[in-house]
Amino acid sequence: MKLTTFVIKATGDKTIGVFKDEMFLDIVALSDGTVPANMQVVLELGADALAQIGEIAAAADGTSHAYSADEVELQSPVRPGKIIHTSCNFDAHLEELEGWEAKEWKEHGWDQFHFEHPTGFLEAPSCAVGSGVGIEIPRFTEQLDFEIEVGIVIGKECKNVSVEEAMEHVVGLMIFNDVSARDIQAREHANNVILLGKSFDGSCPFGPYLVTLDELEDVNNLEMKLYLNGELRQDSNTRNTHYNMAELVSWWSNMTLEPGDVITTGSPPGVISGMKDPVWMKPGDLIECHVEGLGCLVTPIVESAS
Repeated sequence: MKLTTFVIKATGDKTIGVFKDEMFLDIVALSDGTVPANMQVVLELGADALAQIGEIAAAADGTSHAYSADEVELQSPVRPGKIIHTSCNFDAHLEELEGWEAKEWKEHGWDQFHFEHPTGFLEAPSCAVGSGVGIEIPRFTEQLDFEIEVGIVIGKECKNVSVEEAMEHVVGLMIFNDVSARDIQAREHANNVILLGKSFDGSCPFGPYLVTLDELEDVNNLEMKLYLNGELRQDSNTRNTHYNMAELVSWWSNMTLEPGDVITTGSPPGVISGMKDPVWMKPGDLIECHVEGLGCLVTPIVESAS
């Protein structure tokens, strides 16, 4: 299934649904309110709730409580309890980082990055937004960048899970665009910390759907492409990660993982920061992230309202 969270424009009601036959089905309405209007609650309820949603979607005729893309505003499919961001999980992206010329990056010493195990940081759940939501450039940055990634969504609580069993605790995947304030990120890295460079309002677009694992043949062989204003900038495959998805879930389950938590795969190369003469994102730019089987996540950059 392609699970969604959206606002119905005509009423302003926020609901959860399924994307089927190019329409967004309001599962809450179709269930007469027996399905909660909160994706995280649904995931906490477990397999029975997902099975109920599947049955409702299968029986829907596509006309009752069904909306076109123009009639809804997409939200992040789930509001994560934790966003666990995996750093430098594509070897080629690490090589790209080592060549960055900015003073802060050089001082950080990326050549000393190690792969004894996955490493990363937390991003603020309040930064999660849906496909199509415009992102304002924060006043504190002059270097706005993108990164296409895949978000691994936890469906069942786990702790210290093995690699072999890890994916049993995953409900599905969604596209993630790690929008980054590079100048701030670099200065934070120089102090061996990171926060505002990755966690500002709108910096975590997810979507357009949460695609359940049963729809995906091989999660470690998905094509990933990011376009900026129609120009292909990032082009890779999930098979190129240093640690695959099961290994990431297993490692990060050293802390308790709960339904709705998201683990990111890290980004392939091709980011703006890796260019010899970077041209940073500006209002009017449009980022389109395509991942095989997961749809297209659209992120417009808009003028600041303030």
